[in-house]
Amino acid sequence: MDVGLHVVNFTLPGGASSIAPTLGAIAESAEAAGVKTLTVMDHFFQLEFAGGAERDMLEGYTTLGYLAAKTLRIQLGLLVTGVTYRYPGLLAKTLTTLDVLSEGRAQLGIGAAWYEREHDGLGVAFPPISERFERLEETLQICLQMWSEDDGPFQGKYYRLAETRNVPQNIQQPRPPIMIGGSGEKKTLRLVAKYADACNLFVDGNPENIRHKLEVLRGHCDREKRDYESIRKTVLYMRAQPKPESAHEFVEEMKLYAGLGIEQVMLMPMGGEPEKSVSELAPLVERLAAI
Repeated sequence: MDVGLHVVNFTLPGGASSIAPTLGAIAESAEAAGVKTLTVMDHFFQLEFAGGAERDMLEGYTTLGYLAAKTLRIQLGLLVTGVTYRYPGLLAKTLTTLDVLSEGRAQLGIGAAWYEREHDGLGVAFPPISERFERLEETLQICLQMWSEDDGPFQGKYYRLAETRNVPQNIQQPRPPIMIGGSGEKKTLRLVAKYADACNLFVDGNPENIRHKLEVLRGHCDREKRDYESIRKTVLYMRAQPKPESAHEFVEEMKLYAGLGIEQVMLMPMGGEPEKSVSELAPLVERLAAI
């Protein structure tokens, strides 16, 4: 099992001027520790669990561009892009730009979006959930077309593109990996089986819930004639990053998930000194790699 890092806290003791150097230090420490993937949130208002809208939040793709310049190997992405926030053609172009400038390290993490407050606050349309999922599927289709040799038109229910031209193309071939976040059994996991290279589920302390979701995913793969084993299974650990003194208990817990087929756990450094907690990750990364 490998480790990813999901950065959610941008409110630091030094204020806004400390955000850039702290994020740079986090990225460099994560890469040195052997962390495979570095993600940030795709939100415009901070979420309630991390302090609410009065606290700092950065735009995601601008942040990833900065982190690309601070690292050499680590994979970069959002966990996850809200489908409502960007037109699909522009999203594909944005991902390609990140892939080119990071020299082949971009990942598209995407989902149906859910945080209505920031939509209302910033004037972004927030259609019903059924429509958001339809838009999500069209967005995936557009990205796949733009990342192919087909630069012709796309005609969908919601999006119409006269030409899906994307120059330059991605460094990664055939394209950046696509990860769909969420665990909805009827729609989200079906889209994973049909379009994605990876899924991201939530660890809630009960491995049986993950087992069930993966069984549902396997069923969708059977119906889509998709190789279940070709999909990378990842989880977001919904508690704070484990401290060194609790590493043994955490490793034992992760063994249960690895036994279900989980290949990566995403950790969230919290608190006022996130760079310090990331600098302590190397022994944990090494132990998890042995699972």
